[in-house]
Amino acid sequence: MQFSVYQQSHIGGRKVNQDRMGYSYTRDALLLVLADGMGGHQRGEVAATIALQTLSALFRAQATPYVKKPERFLEEAFQQAHLDILRYAAGRGLTDTPRTTIVACLVQHNCAVWAHCGDSRLYWVRRGQVLARTRDHSHIEHLIAKGLADPAERNSHPDRNKLYNCLGASTLPRIDVSRQAGLEAGDVLLLCSDGLWGVLPDTEIVHQLSTHTIVQAVPDMIGMATAIAGSRADNATALAIQWQGAGGAAFAGGDDSVVSTQMLSEGEVNSRIDDAGQPPGPGRDKDKDKDKDKDKDKDSDPFDEDDIEKAIAEIRGAIEKSSQLLK
Repeated sequence: MQFSVYQQSHIGGRKVNQDRMGYSYTRDALLLVLADGMGGHQRGEVAATIALQTLSALFRAQATPYVKKPERFLEEAFQQAHLDILRYAAGRGLTDTPRTTIVACLVQHNCAVWAHCGDSRLYWVRRGQVLARTRDHSHIEHLIAKGLADPAERNSHPDRNKLYNCLGASTLPRIDVSRQAGLEAGDVLLLCSDGLWGVLPDTEIVHQLSTHTIVQAVPDMIGMATAIAGSRADNATALAIQWQGAGGAAFAGGDDSVVSTQMLSEGEVNSRIDDAGQPPGPGRDKDKDKDKDKDKDKDSDPFDEDDIEKAIAEIRGAIEKSSQLLK
């Protein structure tokens, strides 16, 4: 496989960035994930982190080197992430469970399948046209579907932020899974939080993705969204790939946004799961970033970092144990 990938996040006008993003890939499969922790509940950033780590661990266990049943994988991974969030909350006696929206996309064999809960979105763009976009699990989308509101009200309706679906709630999440979509070289897949799409209209998003490389388009869109929203800006996060194919010709050298998986061994898995708000894009020193973030957030961290690391370790251990039993 060969693709270009770029991701970036901005905290906006908020005190905490609750968005999380990342990708994992083997020789024959690529998983993209973006989660937006819900600010109306405790520790939304924890829910988003757990969701990404759960999906990443399951992908690592099942992509050998590709996932056998992609639609079922996404549905079961979302369900497992939901249970892991509830387990985290129960183990710490939280009165209100952390919650997050999420969107994920699995790409293999020149096809993409995606799933989402809430209003984190995926756009599939080809030659200036949106071939598909996820439909938000929100009250305004429900009203539009029923003919009770105009699509033009998506970004201005007073109920636009009312969601009826997420991971971590007391009820089971509703998981919308797409059909398999055949990709062509040059197609762009964009995953983004509402801090981006809630400010920029779809026409501007498509224009940026169609007239610039994703390395240019992603930071430009993040910058535009936060500038327009000003001091009231939400966390804005985007993760995008431009697909080149299962075995396309090599890109020009020197572009560190390009990933070619041809040299990976069958059992090798590479992952890039970022804390949102760190420096953008590929090719940076992650260890140095981690040290900087610890110093920067020492006094303002809203949750116990040791607790979340312990929870993630428990999740990985349980998944590895179950995957061994299935072999």
